[in-house]
Amino acid sequence: MSPQAEHLSVAGRLLLDRRRFLANSTSALGSIALADLLGGDGLLAAAQAGPIIDPAKPYAPRQPHFPAKAKNVIVIFCAGAVSQLETWDYKPELIKWDDKPLPGGPAVTFQGPAGNLARPQYEFRRRGQTGKWVSDMIPHLAELTDDFAFVHSLTSKSNTHGPAENFLSTGFVLDGFPSLGSWATYALGSESRDLPSYVAIPDPRGVPQNGSNNWGPGFLPAAFQGTTMSSKSPVRHLAAPGVSGAQDAATRSLLQKMNARHLEANPGDSKLAARIASYELAARMQLSMPDISELDSEPAHILKMYGADDSTNPDKAAFAKNCILARRLVEKGVRFVQLFNGAYASGGKLNWDGHSELKDQYDVHAAILDQPAAALIKDLKQRGLLEDTLVVWCTEFGRMPFFQKGAKGRDHNPDGFTCWMTGAGVKSGVSHGETDPLGQKAVKDIHPLYDFNATILHLLGLNHEKLTFEHNGIERRLTNVEGHVIHEIMA
Repeated sequence: MSPQAEHLSVAGRLLLDRRRFLANSTSALGSIALADLLGGDGLLAAAQAGPIIDPAKPYAPRQPHFPAKAKNVIVIFCAGAVSQLETWDYKPELIKWDDKPLPGGPAVTFQGPAGNLARPQYEFRRRGQTGKWVSDMIPHLAELTDDFAFVHSLTSKSNTHGPAENFLSTGFVLDGFPSLGSWATYALGSESRDLPSYVAIPDPRGVPQNGSNNWGPGFLPAAFQGTTMSSKSPVRHLAAPGVSGAQDAATRSLLQKMNARHLEANPGDSKLAARIASYELAARMQLSMPDISELDSEPAHILKMYGADDSTNPDKAAFAKNCILARRLVEKGVRFVQLFNGAYASGGKLNWDGHSELKDQYDVHAAILDQPAAALIKDLKQRGLLEDTLVVWCTEFGRMPFFQKGAKGRDHNPDGFTCWMTGAGVKSGVSHGETDPLGQKAVKDIHPLYDFNATILHLLGLNHEKLTFEHNGIERRLTNVEGHVIHEIMA
């Protein structure tokens, strides 16, 4: 043995043994050969982390992890943080403590000094067979209380609108993560060949605080981004100015042949296949979208039921038409529809951010939301669509039980608020979880929004722990490393 070898480790010395080296080489080469044979038969393949997607057919329907209760989802997202204390979470103790300071309460909250406790700004009364207390602010939705499953004990990770919208829509407070609708359509595709699998419908008054982050694909393939459209702003560029229908059809036919020839010459180019699929969907949308977005064919009694004929309130009429559009999209097989009520930060004038004059502002917003949203649920039910459609009502966080000092509004509260579901797979007339007697913090069956999103995925037949996508070496998912399904609200 050379003098240099004396300074090597035991493992290092063994590598210098010729006989041992040859023996190890023989077994190593045999192992490599065996691994190759087993791999070729698929016996060593790791479990597929996400769905297998054909780049040429990214929107093709795919099987869920297990039998699904819901085929489609409509999310009614009330931007600006609706107060649970003026809507769904009745707190009679607030009436007793009205205009008194909260013992041991915070001196300062998100936007400044805290004032005294304030009673609910609307009367509550018992509703339906369940006798649940619901606010007079939303009388049409209140009529449907027996159909809803409420979760009164949700929490958020942020008390700032933008990050909180991100957390509700994507499971993370930071930008750049896929939205719930993108995850759902990435996993399941669409039942519609001629329409997008995921549509986001902004409020007639504008987009929410964090805009396209709420319907963005993040690091998922771009095909799964939500397509934005509304009754006021249909999908753009569906028709080419000055080009006849016959010319357009001939052009599409020629382009399809050229694309097919190019793809044949470049087999295995997934990006090219995905691009062609996107253009082909756009071409089909030219024919299908006008029929969907043109609401003149709706009967007068349907327009009236939604409030779409309300000439005294143009914002309500426009939101009502958005609700009809949501129903039409689901009828045609669109997998995921995100329907926004409330726009960008505006001191509460265009959304539910009631810091200063909550009652006056909520009178305006409730009139826009209530009748159209209730009509959407009734319409889905009478058409038999609610059997396969999950309807979700949500907001990014709640409101404090006290007014802000010197104002008549409530500050942000991420520690306890209410959202609900109805429709496919949901137990009717249940209220799960509780906040404290004044409605400030969740105290029973506490659920971070991870759990709420996990439950939505579960109703779609998806295991939130198995629906993943590798990004930067990390298996990412909607619920991060958390989340539990809320079985108590499931039928």
